[in-house]
Amino acid sequence: MGNASTPGLFASLRQALATGIELVRTRLELLTTELEREKLRLLRGLLLAGIGLILLTVGLVLLCGFLVLLFDQGHRLAALGVLTLLFAGGGLLLLRAAAGQMQSKGGVLQATLAELDADRQRLTPNEPS
Repeated sequence: MGNASTPGLFASLRQALATGIELVRTRLELLTTELEREKLRLLRGLLLAGIGLILLTVGLVLLCGFLVLLFDQGHRLAALGVLTLLFAGGGLLLLRAAAGQMQSKGGVLQATLAELDADRQRLTPNEPS
């Protein structure tokens, strides 16, 4: 009787192992896909932000030159000083906001983590009430 149940047990163990390996493979594919999408999203965002910053910088330099030229000869230095303080203060505020943004937790890999949690719950035996 021991010999009759042994092939069934080994077949079941092999099937369970194959299922576990397939589950891990699927989750790794999901993880890879999610990381690739996140990378592409970040690269697109950085490219657009870089081009936007270049255009804004050129526009601000031209605007500052225009504003300084609008003032009389005696007040141009004061106008440059005020514009410098405004830009420096705004730049510091934005850098501080960017640092806070980088420290906040994002939603990276949320789908993978949710699937792994669901797998863990399915594999955990239910406790009888």
